[in-house]
Order: sequence, then structure tokens, then C-alpha cells
Amino acid sequence: MTRPVTVRAPAKINLHLGVGGLRPDGKHALATIYQAVGLYDDVTVRDALVWSVALTEPVDGVPLDDDNIAIRAGKALVEHHGLHPADYAAEITIAKGIPVMGGMAGGSADAAATLLALDRLWDLQTPDDDLLEIAGTLGSDVPFALLGGTALGVGHGEIVTPLDDNSSVWWVVVLSDEGLSTPAVYGHFDELSPNAPATPPLPDDLTEALANGDPQDIGDLLANDLWPAARDLRPDLVDVEVQLRSMSPDGVLLSGSGPTLLMLLEDVEEARSMAAELTERGYRCTLAPGPVAGAHVVTYV
Repeated sequence: MTRPVTVRAPAKINLHLGVGGLRPDGKHALATIYQAVGLYDDVTVRDALVWSVALTEPVDGVPLDDDNIAIRAGKALVEHHGLHPADYAAEITIAKGIPVMGGMAGGSADAAATLLALDRLWDLQTPDDDLLEIAGTLGSDVPFALLGGTALGVGHGEIVTPLDDNSSVWWVVVLSDEGLSTPAVYGHFDELSPNAPATPPLPDDLTEALANGDPQDIGDLLANDLWPAARDLRPDLVDVEVQLRSMSPDGVLLSGSGPTLLMLLEDVEEARSMAAELTERGYRCTLAPGPVAGAHVVTYV
């Protein structure tokens, strides 16, 4: 029996989310800019006789059986290396710090963390390109959770390329008590956008703004094609958006498919002040810096 390994993986947001029409494979073509932000899940793996997954604290909406993406990630790694399935299994424990069903890819972070943790636990020495390839079979956001920082995502989001990002910003993350189904949001997007392009255009202006590092320019270029669908499915988010924009941050963003909303600010003290004001107004919120590193080992003990 080897010592347990813990890997920390960040939440993601989409600074730009361009969505194309539904492809024959049932997925949407995306042109997105990911940014990893400082909210984290910690995944600890230990050798075991059978696969299992558990949470350090109860969280609704997270499966605790073989449907959990962390277990699927572990089995995919075993299969990739041609290992005998009966000889390799793990106990996976997840400490959730990323909102569930909040559009911040908490499940994808868990999958990425599991891949890296098991690779280290079993000393498989999987090349980075192979880990990214396995990650891409698990979900659109999983490769980016390994990579972190800021990156362009194309295909259905799984093909990631690091971007030059000279910004250092703070996000006020406004949480929702009710999740929003990603398939439901994409389904409604298809209803609202029957003529969506097969391949959405790349966000070149935002790429340039990130290289320059000016938060105001970045904030002006934040975009999410899923906003109209999310507004229709959750009209209450419109009121939250109005409240956030009234505070004049550098930018306001819907995170992925929602329902989490974010305000972009350059100064941490201003971010703290706005978070305190929102708390007084009855909203649940937290702060997260960006960009931050991708999945990384935090302990072998």
C-alpha cells in the first residue's frame, strides 16, 4: 500500500464562450477562452480493493457511485496503460470548494485531479500529452483543469492552447442556491439559435486584451452566448445581473452555463468592499483571484 496523494484543481470560468450549432456527434463547437480561478476542489486518492468515491462534507448533486466522473477518470487511466482492472482501484475522497452545478466545472476539476493523483500514486509517469488526451474523452473542460492559467479552447472545448495573459484580477463570485442544468441550457440555446454558425469565430480582440493585461479592456470584451438561454430558464438571474452592473465593476460575466455570476475587478480591496455590500443585500458571494495554476499535487502524506 502506498501513501495517499492529494491534488488540488481549480474552478474555471469562460471569459468568452462562443457556441456553434449542434454537431452530428451531439456536441457543440466552441470557441472559448478559459481562465482558472482560485476556488478549488481537493481530491485525495488511496489504494483500495474496489473503486469508491466520498465527499468530506455532504453536497447535493454529486453522485457517489460509478457515475461520478472521478471514478470514470481513474478507470480511463487504468485502461490507457493496459493495466489489469482487477489489480488497480482507488478510494477517492473529494473536498468540494467549487460550486456544484454552478457553471464552474467542479466535476471536471475532480476528474483532472484524479488523473494526476492516481498517476502519482501508482508512479505511472504518464506523459502530459497523454493525460490531456485521456482528459478530453471525459469532458470538454477536463483538459483545461489540468492546464490552468488562461487558454483558448476549440473543438468542443477539449483542445486547449495556453494564452499570454498579463492580467492579475479578482472576481467577486455570486453564488446561487439553485443549480442550473448544463444540458438544459444548451438545449434551450439550440431552440433560441437555430442558425448558429457551425464554427464560432475566435475571440481575437479578447486574446489581445489579455496579452496587454488591462482589466477594463478585458471586462468590456467578456461574452457568453449562453446568456440568453440562461436568462430565459432563470429569470431571477436578470435581477442579480442588474444589481451587479449597478456597482460599476470592470465587467460582469455569467460563468459557463450558469447560474454563477461574477464581477471583474482589478483591486482586491474594491472586490472585498463590493462582496461585503452584496452580502448585506442578501447575496452569497466569495472572492477568487485569476488566473491561477491548474491541477497540482499538494501532499503525498
